[in-house]
Amino acid sequence: MKPATRPSSLDFEKRKKDHIDISLREESQAFVDQFSRVELQHCALPEIDYTDVTIGCEVFSSRLKSPLFVSSMTLGHDGAKDINHIMAKLCEERGWMMGVGSQRRQLFDSHAYSECEALREQFPHLVLFGNLGLSQVIQTPVEKVQSLVDSLGAQFLVVHTNPLQEVLQDEGTPQFAGGVEALAQLCAKLGKPVVLKETGCGFSLKTFELLSDVGLAAIDVSGMGGTHWGRVEGLRLPEDSLGYQVAETFKDWGLSTVDSVLHGNHSSFSGEIWASGGVRNGLEAGKLLVLGASKVGLARPILQAALQGELELAKLMERLETELKIAMFCLGCAKLPEIIGKRDLWVWK
Repeated sequence: MKPATRPSSLDFEKRKKDHIDISLREESQAFVDQFSRVELQHCALPEIDYTDVTIGCEVFSSRLKSPLFVSSMTLGHDGAKDINHIMAKLCEERGWMMGVGSQRRQLFDSHAYSECEALREQFPHLVLFGNLGLSQVIQTPVEKVQSLVDSLGAQFLVVHTNPLQEVLQDEGTPQFAGGVEALAQLCAKLGKPVVLKETGCGFSLKTFELLSDVGLAAIDVSGMGGTHWGRVEGLRLPEDSLGYQVAETFKDWGLSTVDSVLHGNHSSFSGEIWASGGVRNGLEAGKLLVLGASKVGLARPILQAALQGELELAKLMERLETELKIAMFCLGCAKLPEIIGKRDLWVWK
């Protein structure tokens, strides 16, 4: 919990590798029993054929074949290129959108631009979104942020807000004063839509209201239920250290993805609500769509499959889509607008 210093490329790479390795461990997961509370209302007479069910949608005028997307995960270290290549190839083929890991390294290492430029060149039709932390956005001119977006050829930018992770991380940057104003300026001046996301701790109703007039195109709630970055940062440290002990205290801090989506629906925020955090199958994705999310992201399950190779990731993506379509069929709904935010399709158990 010391003031942040300018990272070196080697330090940055090591931290990102640590993050990937630890996020695959079960101890990093904040398993929350959130989806069992939501009971979808089975339709015994759907009046449609299963072949009628389609999950195509749009994101900021770009056409997608699925509301499912690969959340921002990895960038800027050895090994990231191969992982991103596999994910990007499958996302382009299946019509998913995909985010890259933090582009922070590009702020201090000009050579880092090449990784993003190569990804876009290789997958020209992929809907890609950039990624930068809010504490970096606060300190960075909009023109510089624009250069990060342009290097990726990104259709939009995701800004991640992660106060718990930053304050627990030894190298963290827990400087968030002026964040709302910085977001408003970014939304007004950046030539692309801006999406704000958490990294596993969710959004309260109060936070949604705070952001209602900022100009955000969407909020990805990224609630508690999956990888918990407070846990990840603690697991990077010796067990007898202050940081590890404090991280243990906060290992269950946050709002669930389900609760965060509901907070968004009850707020005056007018942009799209996206949901990620603890989603492990297509039925859970369907529940979040019914609750009011318009897009649903996954990270750890995608990473686990991608590390096993292209075939395993293809199988996972097909299974997720099939599970979502079956949920829609058994609700009697053929198209996504028929289920998104439909209160009559679910009850609390």
